[in-house]
Amino acid sequence: MAITTILFDMDGTLLPMDQEVFTKQYFKLLAKKMAPHNYKPEELIDGVWKGTSAMIKNNGSMSNEDAFWSKFSEIYGQKAYDDKCIFDEFYRNEFTGVKDVCGHNEKVSELINNLKKEGYRLVLATNPIFPQIATENRISWTGLSCDDFELCTSYENMSYSKPNPKYYLEITEKIGVKPEECLMVGNDVSDDMVAELIGMKVFLLSDCLINKENKDISAYPSGNFEALEKYVKENH
Repeated sequence: MAITTILFDMDGTLLPMDQEVFTKQYFKLLAKKMAPHNYKPEELIDGVWKGTSAMIKNNGSMSNEDAFWSKFSEIYGQKAYDDKCIFDEFYRNEFTGVKDVCGHNEKVSELINNLKKEGYRLVLATNPIFPQIATENRISWTGLSCDDFELCTSYENMSYSKPNPKYYLEITEKIGVKPEECLMVGNDVSDDMVAELIGMKVFLLSDCLINKENKDISAYPSGNFEALEKYVKENH
């Protein structure tokens, strides 16, 4: 089946980065923001990781947003919900400081604009463990916006996360496409190539490759953005 819809991961795919450096800067800025509100850095970061784990394990029974705050509130009680607006403020403002440790690839906006002109349906399939405002902030660092995509996944609008294959099924159900007409583009072997299990085609972007489990990747179409463009044309 010809490709009609292309899903793009963001971190390490559309937005070049070292994941560890990104995470370190993110937590540094978050801890600084929340310190005046009686959040101790180590306890805060531990709470965020536990909330993130709850989203990764989410079975579709609730939104990822609810999964996160339910777990996070086990540590901080009602204070967590009362301070949610401060966290949102962080993702809208101070979070922009993480951009300093990310790269930029001019080919990204050029590729997305070309694919839109050619009529492809596009999805920003970033792991939905951040709020929408954080997703909008991060995609702006690439020179794009969420308006460039039919759907941008976030913790508000999804109830599964990577690497659960049901995350990809949830996307297809939301926009009304068959997995077989989709191509998932990502840099993380475990998180992104799993889309193949539900029938999607996959392309492994090698610029910021992550292969934590040292899987054999020889069978995956892979390469840089030029190789991706060639692959799309060949499978139109």
